[in-house]
Order: sequence, then structure tokens, then C-alpha cells
Amino acid sequence: MSFRQEVSKYAYSAVAVIMALVIGGILIWASGYSVRDAYTNLFMGAFGGTYSLATTVLMATPLLFTGLSVAFAFQCGLFNVGAEGQLYAGAFTSAIVALALSPLPSVLRVTIALLAGAGAGALVGFLPGYLKAKLGAHEVITTIMLNYIAILFTTFLTKTYFKDPGPVDQTVLLPLGSRLPELISGTRVSLGVILGIVIVAFLNHVMRRTVLGYEIEVVGQNPRAAEYGGVNVSLRTVQAMMISGAVAGLAGSVEVLGTLYRFIPHFSPGYGFTGIAVAVIAGSNLWAVIPAALLFGALQSGGQTMQLFARIPMELMTTVQGLVILFVAAPALGNIILRLKNRAQEGGAQK
Repeated sequence: MSFRQEVSKYAYSAVAVIMALVIGGILIWASGYSVRDAYTNLFMGAFGGTYSLATTVLMATPLLFTGLSVAFAFQCGLFNVGAEGQLYAGAFTSAIVALALSPLPSVLRVTIALLAGAGAGALVGFLPGYLKAKLGAHEVITTIMLNYIAILFTTFLTKTYFKDPGPVDQTVLLPLGSRLPELISGTRVSLGVILGIVIVAFLNHVMRRTVLGYEIEVVGQNPRAAEYGGVNVSLRTVQAMMISGAVAGLAGSVEVLGTLYRFIPHFSPGYGFTGIAVAVIAGSNLWAVIPAALLFGALQSGGQTMQLFARIPMELMTTVQGLVILFVAAPALGNIILRLKNRAQEGGAQK
């Protein structure tokens, strides 16, 4: 994509956000609430000070990972709807590994726990990738099914074998040496956000500068032509899903090691599914996942303040957030659906 096209794309996104906020304002006014109070609190809750900014970054961090996970799968023409389950697998594994390795030095313990979380996510991502490559099973169906399996299985393990004594189903609190360092004291904004940015840079390098990235992109554009050109389509499909799963697994790891400090069943409000919207907005540009995640973090952080101080009902606040998503994501979503449809047709013609 040329520089001019990139500028046009982001200009459209900015206009789309403004249009969505205008229509949202009309709905707020029609419902009898003050538009000025609502949007003032939305802005202040997202950007109105150090604590507000920290809350925005805190809420954007898991979306940075899940959005990147889904966006990377898009590069291979795959729709990974399983980031939620992969996130739970990574979160649970990291918590258990961190607790088991308590005698080790802190840096080594946290590093191994992060790698274990990524490995668990990759393992969950492997199965739909393999089924897609070998049996033609659609990854949307298999990843949705695996979401339930991963979420419920980690809940079962926590309740049965790793439950902290007490009325709440959760693991033991992680000791200080098993936690990610805080970047801003008292906010729980951890080193995880820096890790997320580093992984964005790394995967962008993989896609732009390596044979693996080139072949994944070719498979995503036209699997039949890729196979004709000598690319092992099955292998690249499995690898793309495993990498996608590993990144989603890290989302759970960062939440456990940097925010919650323990594994809690059903802790996610839907980070994996919101990550799909983040990825759709980002499109083919992995770097765009960062501002897209921040946009959603700002909407969530500011939305809470809007609800608390402007007395805007939660349903109306969610409608405004949905309008922003709809206006910004609609063109990119259409392109992705068309791309996936073309890939499915190519696969059918190949059979």
C-alpha cells in the first residue's frame, strides 16, 4: 500500500469516528441526556490525566495481543475466532507455571511463564490449523468449538486441582517475583504493553522481510497459486494458526502476570472477540493494531466515566461504542470477507 493510500485510509478512519460520535450524540440527545456532559466525561475518562491514560492503556493491552493474533491469521487468509480460548489456555498455563517455579529467580520465572503461555496458545491454535490443512475443516467452526473447550477445561482444572482455599474459584495469588513489573506505580500498567509492541514489530518484520512471511501472505492471497509456486500450503496454514494462537496465549499471560496476579475462571469480558474488531480496523497493517487497540481502550475507559458521572445508561454507552466500531470497521470487514470468500472458492476449485 502506498503512502498516499495509507494516509487516505487513516483519514477515512478519523472521519468515520467523528460521524459515529455525531450519530451517537443524536441518540444521547434524543434519550434526554446532555451530549456535552456525555462526551466531556468520555474524553476525560480516556485522556484526562495520568490515571485516565493509564486506564486506557491497561484496557488496551489485552486487545493489543488478541487484535494482533487475529490480524496475523488474516495475513494467511484465516479467520481465527478462537483467540478467547487461546487466551484462557495461556493465562491458566502461565499462572500454574509461575507458581510451580517459585524457587527460580524472578526474571527467569516470568520469562518461562510467558513462554509457557504462548506455547499453550499455540497448541490450541495448532488443532484448527491442522484440521483446516488436512481435512478442509473451516477454522471458524473449529475455533469457536475450541473456545468452549478451553474456557470450561481451565475452569474445571482450577476448581478441582488448583483452587485457592476460600469461597472464590481462583488460583493462589502469585508472589511478587512472579509478576510483570509495573510501568506506572499503582496503575497495574505492566511491562506487558511494551512486550506487545515488540511482538508487533517482530511479526511485522517476519511478514515483510522473511520467506515465512512472504509465503504466508501468498497463501492468504491465493492458496492455489501459492501451491503451484512451490509453497507448502498446509504447513504455512498450520504455522500461521500456531503463531496466531501463541500471541493470543500471551494476552492471557500478560493479564495473569501483570494485572490479575492469579488465574480466575471467566475473567475475560470478551477480549478475544473484541480483538476481532481491532484486527478488522487494522486490516493488513500489523502496526495499525496499536492505535486500533488504543481506540477500544479509550472507549472502554471513557465509557465507564461517562456512565458513572454523566449517568448515561450502559446500553446507550455500548450503542455509541458499537457505532464507532461499525463506521470504522465496515469497509475493512467487507474486504476481509471478500478475501476469505475468494480463498474458499480457490480451495473448492482445487478439490
